[in-house]
Amino acid sequence: MSIKKKLPLLFTSLVLCVLIANSVLHYERSKAKLLDFNEREINLITQEVSYQVENAKNGALYVEDMLARELRTASIAAKYALPPNYEDVTNEQLVQLADELMVSHITLLAETEDDIIGVKSSDLHEIDMSTNQWEFWYEAFQQLFLVTPVSVEEGLALENYWSGPTEVASSNPDHTDKWGYFHDGTTNYIINPYFRDEQVLEYEKLFGPANIMERFTDKLDGVLELTVFNPENFGQETIVRNFSGGNFIRIADQPIWYGTYEFENQDADVAMVEQAVKTGQPQNYTDEMNGKLVAKTFVPIDTDSQDPYVIGISYDYGLIQAELRDELMQHILLSIPFIVLVLVTSTIFSRSITRPIGYIDEKVNDIAQGNFGGEVILKRKDELGHLSQNVNALSKSLQSYITDLKKSQEVIQFQADHDPLTGLYNIRYFQEELTERMDQAKQTGEMLAVLFIDIDRFKDVNDTLGHAKGDQLIQLISERIKSCLPSESSILTRQGGDEFVILCSGLDEEKVIEKANRLVASINQPYVIGEHEVFVSASCGISLYPDHTDQVDTLMVYADRAMYAAKKLDGNQAVIYDEEISIEKNRKLRIEARLRKAIKEELVEVFYQPKIDARTNQLTGVEALLRWTDEELGFVSPDVFIGVAEETGLIHPLWEIAMKKACFQVAKWNKQREEPLSLAVNFSAKQFQDPCSLVKQVKDILAKYQLAPNYFEVEITESTLLFNTKETIRALENLQELGISISIDDFGKGYSSLSYLKSLPINCLKIDRSFIQDINEDQSNSEIAEAVMSLARTLHLDVIAEGVEKEYQKELLMKNQCYYMQGYLFSKPVSAEEFEQWWGGGTDSSSLSGV
Repeated sequence: MSIKKKLPLLFTSLVLCVLIANSVLHYERSKAKLLDFNEREINLITQEVSYQVENAKNGALYVEDMLARELRTASIAAKYALPPNYEDVTNEQLVQLADELMVSHITLLAETEDDIIGVKSSDLHEIDMSTNQWEFWYEAFQQLFLVTPVSVEEGLALENYWSGPTEVASSNPDHTDKWGYFHDGTTNYIINPYFRDEQVLEYEKLFGPANIMERFTDKLDGVLELTVFNPENFGQETIVRNFSGGNFIRIADQPIWYGTYEFENQDADVAMVEQAVKTGQPQNYTDEMNGKLVAKTFVPIDTDSQDPYVIGISYDYGLIQAELRDELMQHILLSIPFIVLVLVTSTIFSRSITRPIGYIDEKVNDIAQGNFGGEVILKRKDELGHLSQNVNALSKSLQSYITDLKKSQEVIQFQADHDPLTGLYNIRYFQEELTERMDQAKQTGEMLAVLFIDIDRFKDVNDTLGHAKGDQLIQLISERIKSCLPSESSILTRQGGDEFVILCSGLDEEKVIEKANRLVASINQPYVIGEHEVFVSASCGISLYPDHTDQVDTLMVYADRAMYAAKKLDGNQAVIYDEEISIEKNRKLRIEARLRKAIKEELVEVFYQPKIDARTNQLTGVEALLRWTDEELGFVSPDVFIGVAEETGLIHPLWEIAMKKACFQVAKWNKQREEPLSLAVNFSAKQFQDPCSLVKQVKDILAKYQLAPNYFEVEITESTLLFNTKETIRALENLQELGISISIDDFGKGYSSLSYLKSLPINCLKIDRSFIQDINEDQSNSEIAEAVMSLARTLHLDVIAEGVEKEYQKELLMKNQCYYMQGYLFSKPVSAEEFEQWWGGGTDSSSLSGV
């Protein structure tokens, strides 16, 4: 369809939509007004009805009191008119006396052994009527016979008199009565005059809410029915009272107090009444009832009082709908002429703009075919003239855009295959090239080599100089590697971070290794970055195709494993992959898996090696050492599984096992000793990565197992102090402040430095076992051990020797004032049970004799 035809339809449709929207809006606004009016009308009705209900309540109470006092006067008059014994009174006398006193009836009540019954009455239903089931009424009768003031809460109590509340008569449930009861002790009966029906209900008929409710339903259009609900009983099973053989429903138990309930929808209405009382807010719904669409509203009244009630208004919702339909139809009829006018006007207008648009459309089609440079000549000053100018500008710009697009595609293609920092190929390109060359090598039998290079300690450069300088270093390293490689047979890529991967072809194994060593040596030369001279080394792993594998992914994995093997050899070298690397890797993975299971099931044991005061051969403490025997692996050396634990992060739960088991055991032993044992536990350098958490853990575990901090010793290696961070020093100081001793284990093997010994919180040096075992029987080869002991004395540090196995070693140590020792000369590490046997089950008298 052409624009010329579309525009009139478009404008007409648009106007039609606006008119429809306006009609809908008008409909909704009218509906809202009608509903608002209806709501205000309902509010006025409920206010008036509730006002009348309250007036009726208050007036009824006042009238009840008046009637009660009239009945007391009638009771006193009857006392003087009747004999003191009920046997001397006849029912006919009571009928005549009731007429004279203008009451409905008079009944005389007398006591029996277990009841109070009607003995004489002007109403035959009252004779022989039992009252012992009448609850508070019976209690009031008993108090009257005792000539004591009536104390029940209901009714009105006066001297020698009580009037019960207006209620349905139990002896004759077709009537509603107001009773009075008088007894002053001068008669053997209670005088019971009462008013019935019209005499009681006359006030409510005159002044109650029924009249106003009838007036609303008769006079107000749409108000179908008004009902006052009793929330407590509406919808519930009706409570039927049964006294003296008569069944009746109490006034307070009736589900509807006023009005009618002809538009009955009990299930929904019960829910609405309950919700209205619960929330204190009006509830409403609309439904079909008695052939009408009825809107019901339920308004709660006095929800905070003891006797709330709900006013229900049933409204003819069909009246509202009919009025809304009439308004909507009038609005639609008025809109038809306006739509016709818009259709005619839009048709004329469309013709004035479709002709130039058709001309512009032809020129745009030319541009779409690639015919750039043509011009649209249209002499108009409106938007179409402006459009023609833009089309001309677009035609000229497209040519330059296409040229730029080709250049951009080249840039995108470059970035897809290259690393943005170094300009080297990226790993995506490398994998594609490796796959392609391997396919070629399968045909030619050529060998391929993958070199995986990782820069050693590159993180230290980033941490020290910052990431910007780190990026500069990566660029310099990439240039240096590139300069060492023949471009025709090698592809250099950046894996990411500080990792590079090289693919070489056309070389034998010997030349590949030679090239890798040259690369490592070249990388190890100094770099100048700004004012800094930086030294780094590299670890290089080599894998070969097809010697090691013919799978692309596996070839990369083997090169990576060989690189890690080079790192474990302290880096700065190239390592070619062999089966032992995979075997070692798989062995560690198996150990890791079994160790995780052992930690989870707490199968790792704690052994204890005694610390001895060699002067007296007395036990002073123990060092806790972990031992693990696996059901599949057998006995696993601590040097092996602790190393795996440090690499995999399992050192933390492993340390917790050692701490908790050892603290529990030593605390238990110390309860049996006069001189408590000290406990030494080894701490890994990895644990000081979160020093604050570590200090808290130590405090909590010592507190839990009640081991005094001054009997606890932290053993750390010199590698822990290598980083010498402020956080690590602060953690050691915090531990010392608790009374915990800090020892340097295996002293002399690591990066020993006098400066950290003087400045750090250290209490004790432990001479490494290798220095003790080097001592000969003639006391030669003892220089290092003697130097460590001399150093400890100079710095006022305690010293303890590990690995003491010979008497002459013990003698040399004591000669140099080193009195505390560990070693097989005294005892190997043993289990808790063996240890208890060794030192006598907890006594302090056990020495080393006989061990």
